[in-house]
Amino acid sequence: MTLPSTLPYELPDYTAIREEHFEPAILAGMAEHRAEVEAIATHPDAPTVENTLEALERSGSLLGRAARAFYNQLSADATPGLEGVEERLAPQFAAHEDAIYMDARLYARAVAIDEAARAGEVTLEPDTAFLLENLLKKFRRSGIELDAAAQDRLRELNAEITSLQAAFGRKLLAGANAASVLVTDEAELEGLAADAKAGAKAAAEARGQEGWLLEMQLFSQQTVLSSLARRDVRERVQQASESRGADGGEHDTRQIVLDLARLRAEHATLLGYEHHAAYIAADATAGTTAAVNEMLGRLAPAAVANARKEAVDLEGALTADSSSAGEGLRASDWSYLSEAVRKERYNLDDALLRPYLELERVVHEGVFKAANLLFGLSFVERADLAGYHPDVRVFEVFDAPEPGEPGEGLGLFLADWYTRESKRGGAWMNNLVDQNTLLGQKPVVVNNLNIVKPPAGEPTLLVWDEVITLFHEFGHALHGLLSDVRYPSQSGTDVPRDFVEYPSQVNEMWAWEPVILRSFAAHHETGEPMPAEWVGTMLASRQFNEGFSTTEYLAAALLDQAWHQLTPEQVPTSVDDVLPFEAAALAAAGVDFAPVPPRYRTTYFNHIFGGGYSAGYYSYIWSEVLDADTVEWYRENGGLTRENGEAFRRRLLARGGSQDPLTSFRELRGRAADITPLLTRRGLLV
Repeated sequence: MTLPSTLPYELPDYTAIREEHFEPAILAGMAEHRAEVEAIATHPDAPTVENTLEALERSGSLLGRAARAFYNQLSADATPGLEGVEERLAPQFAAHEDAIYMDARLYARAVAIDEAARAGEVTLEPDTAFLLENLLKKFRRSGIELDAAAQDRLRELNAEITSLQAAFGRKLLAGANAASVLVTDEAELEGLAADAKAGAKAAAEARGQEGWLLEMQLFSQQTVLSSLARRDVRERVQQASESRGADGGEHDTRQIVLDLARLRAEHATLLGYEHHAAYIAADATAGTTAAVNEMLGRLAPAAVANARKEAVDLEGALTADSSSAGEGLRASDWSYLSEAVRKERYNLDDALLRPYLELERVVHEGVFKAANLLFGLSFVERADLAGYHPDVRVFEVFDAPEPGEPGEGLGLFLADWYTRESKRGGAWMNNLVDQNTLLGQKPVVVNNLNIVKPPAGEPTLLVWDEVITLFHEFGHALHGLLSDVRYPSQSGTDVPRDFVEYPSQVNEMWAWEPVILRSFAAHHETGEPMPAEWVGTMLASRQFNEGFSTTEYLAAALLDQAWHQLTPEQVPTSVDDVLPFEAAALAAAGVDFAPVPPRYRTTYFNHIFGGGYSAGYYSYIWSEVLDADTVEWYRENGGLTRENGEAFRRRLLARGGSQDPLTSFRELRGRAADITPLLTRRGLLV
């Protein structure tokens, strides 16, 4: 692992990499990086772009290769050995970064270049000027201007926070596996589609259990709830989902939540911020927590009002069910009853749609086809290249500048669609190689989903939400694949957290585009296209259940802000206070509607306690303002055309983090973003 891969596009050679290789490679990478940085800091010549900024960008290549390969493997195919490596290395990663960004000699060199540029003694290219601006900001946000005692405490905090985040992820994965619901009586699975039932049977067999195992997905509202006819079984699943991390046992995450909230708050105050949320917002396009609070506060009342209206319809359906007479609407009822109402209102439900949404066709005739029509990309599967797990498939991506041209190799796309016990929940994109011209590297990107794997030889049939997730995550992949920047640190998705979801959300629009939808929505057995009236009905029903969707999301985003707008002294001290704090925060925000729990409750909110979205979960709705406005731009300019795709690619995707991302948006749209399209889309326009 210490040498660059000789495979195409520097794809890590997972056939040769063993678990025991990661730790020594990462430690060797840290040592090499420290030596490279020391050489930069002590360079005898005056600071220049080449001997300081570009030298820093070139440094750490071994560490970057090893770390990207390791964390990709850890998130998608964890083992106790890999988790042990993470536990040991987490504080060392924090210390390594501190050593760089608390180095006064490096900071002085960066400041000298900045002063020379301001004095007109040196002219910086726009991307280099932006690189320098962000580098100086990172030094300051890392504590370079603090006194020695404060820096020492900051180092301690960084090590503890990094270790706790890793521990949260480990506990959550183990807890999710333990929370899976085993059903031993097939009659209890009434309503579940045959292929989904077969997948549950295979999941149980894989764990050596008899029966059908309903595995936990990351979010509160499990997908199977829309199909299970038995109310008692739905309630078992819902309770198992919502109780994760709060059972008082070995998988309880509440103490980690409290420790992280307190340590992050102290970290922020040391750096001069009111709280952690202010620290995060200052480095995002939002700028301030006031802006975040204003956005969420503006949307929440209308969203909850819509959810309450939807609940009235569901209560009517519940009353019609004689087995539930006299009982109120529960969270476990929502998905099932909303499917019943949707079927009655639109004569359509997921059970009818699934045979027309087969994974292979959705990928090739949907996701890949849209990318071809917009950007001229084509995809060829490389069976000769191996991923990090047998389920992973590798595609070479080709880029044709003009329609009809053969194109040249652009990079690699790795697809890992299926859930497994060793994989964390949710869906995400990773980079294994960052595009950049400084080192002459082309991108290698990964998409992970958690679709239930059917038995061998059976088709993978999707629900519509999974189709949207495919398009969404591929939007992130496109951001990485179509990056065209000089510096590795500005590649693709290296943009502010509240901007990174924007391109991926835009890509969801193509799932609804009639020419694309007609292409991929075909019966997996007969090849017959989805009936045209169904397509029309789907389009007409896009705002159906939007009150629920917006409310569950906003509840989670507001919960994130509640935890991270605390000072150290305000953080609760007892694990018994975690759920009461959550309840009080939801009530204060006006989103405490029992039938619609937060998309993620505190104890299994991996985005903010195990991942990189702390105080940043608002990013999805913040980015959606840009997304909805961009969808309008596409429509105003003719929709799905190569010309529009090229404009979106060149003005936005290709830029990555090489300039202020809002500048990229304005260059595309011709103005700042308008919130009206978002309000219209989500039914929030009053």
